[in-house]
Amino acid sequence: MNSAANLAPELLTREAAQEALRQAHEEAELFINSVPSILIEINRDARIKRWNLAATKVFGLTKAEVAGKQLAECGIQWLRPDMRVEIESWCADRESKRVDALPFVVNGETRFLGLTLNWISAPEAGIDQLLIIGSDVTEREILSQQLRQAQKLEAIGQLAAGIAHEINTPIQYVGDNTRFLQESWPAFQKLVAIAREMRKEARQGPISPQTLEQFDALSKAADFEYLQTEIPRAIEQSLDGTQRVGKIVRAMKEFSHPGSEEKRSIDINKAIETTITVARNEWKYVAEVETHFDLDLPLVPCHAGEFNQVILNLLINAAQAIAQSVADGSQGKGKIVVCTTRDEDWAEISISDTGAGIPEAVRSRVFEPFFTTKAVGKGTGQGLALAHTAIVRRHGGKIWFDSEVGKGTTFYIRMPLQSPEA
Repeated sequence: MNSAANLAPELLTREAAQEALRQAHEEAELFINSVPSILIEINRDARIKRWNLAATKVFGLTKAEVAGKQLAECGIQWLRPDMRVEIESWCADRESKRVDALPFVVNGETRFLGLTLNWISAPEAGIDQLLIIGSDVTEREILSQQLRQAQKLEAIGQLAAGIAHEINTPIQYVGDNTRFLQESWPAFQKLVAIAREMRKEARQGPISPQTLEQFDALSKAADFEYLQTEIPRAIEQSLDGTQRVGKIVRAMKEFSHPGSEEKRSIDINKAIETTITVARNEWKYVAEVETHFDLDLPLVPCHAGEFNQVILNLLINAAQAIAQSVADGSQGKGKIVVCTTRDEDWAEISISDTGAGIPEAVRSRVFEPFFTTKAVGKGTGQGLALAHTAIVRRHGGKIWFDSEVGKGTTFYIRMPLQSPEA
């Protein structure tokens, strides 16, 4: 009897503890499902252990449908073919990281996720899980794409007049040389005709003095020695002009339509050279451009259009900074130096100018959207902000600068030589 009496309080205590634990679990589940962000917990095998209500709403999959399944094959229609490898890398790296604009399809519509990955490890409690927190960022991604496109169109519009001028100059002397050849041809035609007459007479006997006099008169009238010198020069200039126009048109085509929006491996030396050509009218009056390219630099995986845009923004900024120092260029031009090099697993680009420099008071704000130190109408404050977004968020790279007031500024870009998706 005493033993049974002693067990009763222990059972009550255990039941009370279990009830308290059940209530705590329910409260935790209620709290987790009340959080508006996606909360997904996976183990080291990438199998789903926790799936909150926000995840159900975003993916259209219930907790019961995904529990115990691997995240790469739980029913989510991922658009990246390497999604299994990507998720395995999350588990293998065991590092906190952010994943932006991860595409998936739900109800036939492409959507984008922004995720933050954090490992929760407590060996004494047997906990070793990856907590994924995120949200649907489709609207933000669409707005970002529209903003990038607007910036690109703005830059192309800004360049249009300069490119027209760049094309007009060689076209003008191609036209002048063509007219010169047109005007010179009748004299040559007459000389060819009299030469044929001389050949005809030579077959029958000696050439008549009258024919020789006529040849000498036509040769003198045509200024044959002058034409011998100028016609080859006119042809050479015309060919050079057409080559220059062709180079500008090819550069503009490559700049505006660099190919797929997907990442691909490109020769960034060539991409930079193309952008320098496109932007020539922006810098040629105030600066000389010098390039030092690492010819052994491997191909770099990137979104070519966005990379071109970043380089263009930095070149235009450099030219405008120099313009503040040299004014109309009557006291000499400044210099823009563009270099590429390899640093282990990174490709590094530097763009230096001898401009006015960035005041120390505003250096912390240069990558802020809509911040600009330029006069009204001269800048929107989007260029460097979008450059930062493109390099850091879209490419997993880095961008920073060194500047000294009165001496100039150098912007540095580092791009990974291997795509994170590889």
